[in-house]
Amino acid sequence: MSTPALPLLVAAAALALAACGSSTPPPAPPGIPQNPPMRDPMLDMMTGDAPSAGAATPSGPNADAKTADAKKAEEAKKLEADFAKLAADIAKEKARFTPDLEAKTKSLAEKDHGNVEKALREILGSEHRAPGASDRDKWRHPVETLLFFGIKPDSKVLEFGGGGGWYTEVLSPLVAKKGKLAVSGPDPNGPRTERRTLYGQRIRAFLDKSPSLGGKVQFIAVGEKPALGPEGQFDLVVAIREIHGWQRNGVFEHNVAEVMRVLKPGGVFGVVAHRAKPDADVKASVEKGYLPEKWVIEQITKAGFKLESKSEINANAKDTKDHAEGVWALPPNLRVPDAEKAKFQAIGESDRMTLKFVKPKK
Repeated sequence: MSTPALPLLVAAAALALAACGSSTPPPAPPGIPQNPPMRDPMLDMMTGDAPSAGAATPSGPNADAKTADAKKAEEAKKLEADFAKLAADIAKEKARFTPDLEAKTKSLAEKDHGNVEKALREILGSEHRAPGASDRDKWRHPVETLLFFGIKPDSKVLEFGGGGGWYTEVLSPLVAKKGKLAVSGPDPNGPRTERRTLYGQRIRAFLDKSPSLGGKVQFIAVGEKPALGPEGQFDLVVAIREIHGWQRNGVFEHNVAEVMRVLKPGGVFGVVAHRAKPDADVKASVEKGYLPEKWVIEQITKAGFKLESKSEINANAKDTKDHAEGVWALPPNLRVPDAEKAKFQAIGESDRMTLKFVKPKK
């Protein structure tokens, strides 16, 4: 699992890879341990950290300026530490991809996948996946979700917001031989002073670590208002744990219009998103990472899409959606005190809507 230059970002991150998402910390890319809590990969950059307990709060005429400067300095220091950690994690993951593992990944990508479900289950069991990535399968239901969206081995797919590559490592081997996969993300060559650049380097490194895994994947570097390339080129666009970030950053309508533009007539827009309570206020709930399902359907159909079907594949009735830290209190982020982590782990990942929209054939 994309940003205007808004307040400073959230604390350093935990990993799951890519969800809902979309999403405070994104799952870090495959093979990169889940440590600093960062929000969803690209768009979710609206809020900064609150002062730590016991920290002195400046007062007096220049209090606001001093507080802002202190936060800016703290974020800059944190960002540099995150870049250093990312470099170390990238080196570790590259070392894991031995010639033997690369050969196995190549064999998987070159297979003539006939039965889609069988192929997806084989991919999920492959060693190329990040250590620990499979732990999220029971919450993310990748096989059921992708089958619901109608993916095929010859599909031309755009993953809108690749995040850390969690879904990328599933999609890439499936469509490598007969189809196409493109992944969007922030520019990895952007300013080192921006966290977007860190996220861009993360997904870029994920693609580069294995020629068989990322060599055929098209990376689309995007700015605050993404441009996704030529019109009508994709059969399927998936946005998983992403769209709450679109709304928080004021680009929801723009991004939906871009999806409509790059899909072929009859193409599918697959959405998985954290689901708010039905009567939730959009402005308030999105700050917690959730959106009302009815509102999402209304906005996307207003853009010209037809809702073909919806599914409860990724539903979770245990999610009460009233957590102080929002969706980020839940796994994989667990932005809660240590004493409360067991409680939120027992709840599991967020309650998510799963929606299949179709672009009319005209």
